[in-house]
Amino acid sequence: MAWSGWIEGTGERIGARAAELKLALRVTIAGTLAFAVTRFFDLPQGYWAVITAVVVMQASVGGSLKAAVERFTGTLAGAVYGGAIAALLPHGSTLSLGIAIVLAVFPLALLAAIKPAFRVAPITSLIMLLPPTGQAIGPLASVIDRVLEITLGNIVGVVVSLFVLPARAHTLMTEAAAKVVSLNADLVSVFIDELTDDPTSRAALQKLHPQIRSALKKAEAAAEEAVRERRSHLTEAPDPEPLVRTLYRVRHDLVMIGRAAYSPLPAPVLERLGPSLTALHQATRKLLLNLSEALRQRRKPPDPKAFREALDAFTSAAEALRADALVRELPGKTFGQVFALGFAFEQFQKNLGDLLARTDELALGRKEAAGS
Repeated sequence: MAWSGWIEGTGERIGARAAELKLALRVTIAGTLAFAVTRFFDLPQGYWAVITAVVVMQASVGGSLKAAVERFTGTLAGAVYGGAIAALLPHGSTLSLGIAIVLAVFPLALLAAIKPAFRVAPITSLIMLLPPTGQAIGPLASVIDRVLEITLGNIVGVVVSLFVLPARAHTLMTEAAAKVVSLNADLVSVFIDELTDDPTSRAALQKLHPQIRSALKKAEAAAEEAVRERRSHLTEAPDPEPLVRTLYRVRHDLVMIGRAAYSPLPAPVLERLGPSLTALHQATRKLLLNLSEALRQRRKPPDPKAFREALDAFTSAAEALRADALVRELPGKTFGQVFALGFAFEQFQKNLGDLLARTDELALGRKEAAGS
């Protein structure tokens, strides 16, 4: 029994890290394959190809393409410029070498500061001046060798990324988006708990906000890589940017709901609004969780009918509250809080509808890709 429990627990831990294990396997294969290719061509400094193949391997194909392009452009700029400095400036003495290093590094460091895609350029330029091999075979030959090795590493890295357990950026983006929506469901529950004076809600809120921000950043980064995949014609998936924008708008709506839920509602108000508020909470949470699963599976979004009916019922109850003689003597801020809550949920409904439409586009894109 102990062994079976240990095996089961280990399997669960491995399953939870499946994406990380796949990336580690791709990185290992890319490095090993690059080493084998450099040995086959007998390159003098083949380790640069191996390093490049490992560096360009990212979590998605789009990320690998971006890393490969940046690595190549930075290396080419650094090798050409550094090779020119090495060929034109004497650097046999310590002083002359120091001057050459300044001239070789500063312009490219400035370029890298302005355009991060060239961040490897000053490093490559510096290497052109310092290694014994570059001085032995001459600057021009060293430039050719360095660019060839880096290019080879880029090719190996991209090929492995494309064909060995490939991970599309759109998949990573939708998984991150699904995580955001799932956390939003928990956030709505916390806000409703705050309205009903649940003392445990505040601690949960402190944990949820950082998790949502992190998931949003992951979705945004994956969307940038997905755009690169689209431009490279590696996918027929819809443009990912509208989905990310909608996630941020929904996030803003939930912040508004949170501000409206800043304090518990008085007992007379809860007595009148409690049933409709509970129904709205349940319908919202169910819709968000189902929507999260639809995003993860890239299938049709759930029907929001129950949520809309619950919101209409809450709005009607809130309107009826104004005419209730029992609550007319309550502070004006209470009515303002109820009005703000209803308005925030109305805005949330609009952007939630947009999110449902974006989810439908993803499901349709997957269906079309499968049929082509």
